[in-house]
Amino acid sequence: MIEIGGIQKTTLIDYPGRIAATIFLIGCNFRCPFCYSAELVLPEKIKLQPRISEKEFFDFLGERKGLLEGIVICGGEPTIHKELPDFIKKIKESGFLVKLDTNGSNPRMLRELMDKKLIDYVAMDIKTCREKYDKATGVRVKISDIEESIGMLKEGRTDYEFRTTVVPTVHSKEDILRIAEWIGPAKKYYLQSFRPEKTIDPKFENVKPYPKEFLLEIKKEISKFFDICDVRS
Repeated sequence: MIEIGGIQKTTLIDYPGRIAATIFLIGCNFRCPFCYSAELVLPEKIKLQPRISEKEFFDFLGERKGLLEGIVICGGEPTIHKELPDFIKKIKESGFLVKLDTNGSNPRMLRELMDKKLIDYVAMDIKTCREKYDKATGVRVKISDIEESIGMLKEGRTDYEFRTTVVPTVHSKEDILRIAEWIGPAKKYYLQSFRPEKTIDPKFENVKPYPKEFLLEIKKEISKFFDICDVRS
């Protein structure tokens, strides 16, 4: 059974162009210090997190038919769950589009979901430039897996976007320029402003986000690598 740690019953922003609900799966293989979903990532906090059963979730979907268009699956990191393909299949059979939010660390799962046409949109988080990945994720990362996921999405079989949460003390302007050169050319890339709230490393709760003007300045420099490039607050 998939472990669901939360649900946002309606969102107009998490699935571009669609009215959706977002579910949060428990567990993650990364430990990004600036992450603000500690209750889905850290074992000691996961223990305290209430669960939503699959039955409750699918009952909710039954009630929302005709009102919602899609379901956003995020975490934590959804692709660590071996039950994910069967779970998504049930969502698709209920008549909903599915968007997956992923860190790209499990290209085999991503390929299976794409090959079986189980996902309609993928948002992949690019944590930082290739050279600094372990620092941003708090764990040893197999960078070839990240690159395989990037390449798979750029094949264009499934609609997708790349995105980076830009965090002072973690990312410099130069880091973002390196990311753009690394993943470009690509369809869509978004810079997201960091939110200093309930972070895995409490020190980040005192980090002031970059001003929007700084991100817009970077956007101008990197837009040439992407069909669409923008800043999300």
